[in-house]
Amino acid sequence: MLRINDAISIEDWELTEQFVRSSGPGGQNVNKVSTAVELRFEAARSPNLPEPVKNRLRRIAGRRWTKEGALILQVEDTRSQARNREIARERLRELILKALEKPKRRIATKPTYGSKQRRLKAKKERGEVKAMRGKVDPD
Repeated sequence: MLRINDAISIEDWELTEQFVRSSGPGGQNVNKVSTAVELRFEAARSPNLPEPVKNRLRRIAGRRWTKEGALILQVEDTRSQARNREIARERLRELILKALEKPKRRIATKPTYGSKQRRLKAKKERGEVKAMRGKVDPD
């Protein structure tokens, strides 16, 4: 069981780990030992995550989200299989915690009168600079 916060924890059946050969550091050992971990979290079927959190998680995950609604994390940072496993679980935890934060709604505001005036003044000055460019009349 993976504990996210006080309210949410992920059961073992929702996570599947597969160990594959890593392309990272390790010399000749890399060709023999499967140290990279591929963590698959069945997020869409998870009963522990509320629907809005799942939607935010899908947006945050991007390409790591599959059509079946699973989140796949691949970690091959270290030579140690156990350490890669820990890193993958920690990254999953961080992603879910980020998805738990409800984004603030943006309140549209009007530009101030002063900012409008400054903008128009800058545009006018720039236009004058550009107007001064070009051929010089010989007369």
